[in-house]
Amino acid sequence: MKEKHIYIIGSKGIPAKYGGFETFVEELTAHQSNKNLKYHVACLSNGMQSNFIHNGADCFNIPKKNIGPANAIYYDLAALKYSLKEIEVNGYEGAIIYILACRIGPFIGHYKRQMKKLGITLMVNPDGHEWLRAKWSAPVKKYWKYSEKLMVKHADLLICDSKNIEKYIQNSYTTYQPKTTYIAYGADLMPSTLTNDSEKLQSWYDDKAVSADNYYLVVGRFVPENNYETMIREFMKSDTKKDFVIITNVEANKFYEELKQTTGFEQDQRIKFVGTVYDKELIKKIRENAFAYFHGHEVGGTNPSLIEALASSKLNLLLDVGFNREVGEDVALYWTKEANHLANLINQVEQTNYSMLQAEAKKRVQHYFSWEVIVGQYEGVFTKK
Repeated sequence: MKEKHIYIIGSKGIPAKYGGFETFVEELTAHQSNKNLKYHVACLSNGMQSNFIHNGADCFNIPKKNIGPANAIYYDLAALKYSLKEIEVNGYEGAIIYILACRIGPFIGHYKRQMKKLGITLMVNPDGHEWLRAKWSAPVKKYWKYSEKLMVKHADLLICDSKNIEKYIQNSYTTYQPKTTYIAYGADLMPSTLTNDSEKLQSWYDDKAVSADNYYLVVGRFVPENNYETMIREFMKSDTKKDFVIITNVEANKFYEELKQTTGFEQDQRIKFVGTVYDKELIKKIRENAFAYFHGHEVGGTNPSLIEALASSKLNLLLDVGFNREVGEDVALYWTKEANHLANLINQVEQTNYSMLQAEAKKRVQHYFSWEVIVGQYEGVFTKK
């Protein structure tokens, strides 16, 4: 079979440090089993121009421009132009361009004509409801929604990582009769290579003044729609003696100052903002040793940190929204934003044995969300075209 070329645009690139799309591309290329597929991955670079190989994929660098929020749009367009030129020059037949997220909708119609001419299939991952994110101003939200609409209109196939997102695309854009498929995000099921007495883990615990099995954990971006306010306020109301460890890219910004005002968390020694952890084995071990994991994400599709938590945490307490129910089903416990609901749940889980949920959660991830399963589904879609 002839080699098939797949160009992936929209992640910051590989090797992955952090972030859902970056981890997805890392795992897609690392778990590749169909050797007739050749991946080309756009990577955001600080000036480096030359291509390099990672996980067998050809990685091409797009230099970073300091143009604020428009940088992401510029980056996707520059990567798209590069891909189209390379496909044309090399005469690659039946190539696929897979764009992650809907940033360049207003421009995609222009390039779609060239894609048709070159026999390229355009696939798009619509991501979550980017236009609902609290961090965006009204004009930016409007742009996101409009951009999403045009990406849906021009895509040959939309790959949704959540059944709820797929349903939303089908119902919202009936005019375009979009062709969609569902492929979830994946998780690594291997336990951490670190042991409980490893120096790296112990020095992290000592530095943050926490101990194994004596903390609740959350990992995620520091944005309002991840419901830090509810989690912190409810935790403070609970009777637990355990800590609340928050791994996030917290900065002394407006949102952080607002949280201080609204919750007064600084007065509660159990609340610990500990910064970010980029070491894969360390963060996995921190998850494994948490008493329970909170997930408060309200916007988006299948969230990477949720699946990773189901794969490695003992007990998962999830915000009760469709996206989270779809992933967790009956292997997690759920809370709402109603006053005292989460505080009562925290008190309850410390009095009740939920240990059976850990094995059930692992089993669920293995069956539906392991990277081997997910990559197999992607390769099936890529080879059909």
